[in-house]
Amino acid sequence: MKEINVTGQKRSDLGKKATKMLRKEGLIPCNIYGEKKGENGLPEALAFAVPMSELRKLVYTPHIYVVNILIDGEKHLAVMKELQFHPVTDALLHVDFFAINDEKPVTIGVPVKLNGLAQGVRDGGRMSLIVRKVNVRAKYKDIPETLDIDVTNMTIGKSIKVGDLSFEDLEMVTSKDVVVCTIKATRKSNVTSTDEEENPESE
Repeated sequence: MKEINVTGQKRSDLGKKATKMLRKEGLIPCNIYGEKKGENGLPEALAFAVPMSELRKLVYTPHIYVVNILIDGEKHLAVMKELQFHPVTDALLHVDFFAINDEKPVTIGVPVKLNGLAQGVRDGGRMSLIVRKVNVRAKYKDIPETLDIDVTNMTIGKSIKVGDLSFEDLEMVTSKDVVVCTIKATRKSNVTSTDEEENPESE
């Protein structure tokens, strides 16, 4: 996984008014969760704020990152877990991070990358990527930047499901029945198929 550095500052006032003021100043409220739990047994969060200018390169990208967060001089290693956007303007409102370490597995969505020119596409079909990310669980150092899938031998009407995938040191978390990609017939492929049936090659 790629790494990226982010610098933030602790926030103690968690009220709506204070949060609104942060956003006006170009700062985005964030939380980082880890193994630490409060008296109620729920995960305890460290609240901080990060300039939108630093989060933009992390949020608006197809890549996944290990995030080195520096909060008031204290370092935290984390992955981004959840984003909250304004329902009308799509402005970023809040980010949740999850603390990680070298030993404990983490669950994260990894982008899917289809490699090769599928036989079904050569025959006139259309490749459809159904899910762009698949959730996996592993130690963060074992998580690849993309899940590379060879589609060269796929034919029209065939699909690849999560259950068909296997990667070393990765546990698939997304349901095995979820379709990752499929090749659909098109008018061109139907015409080609009909022509081949009407004009078979002579021996």
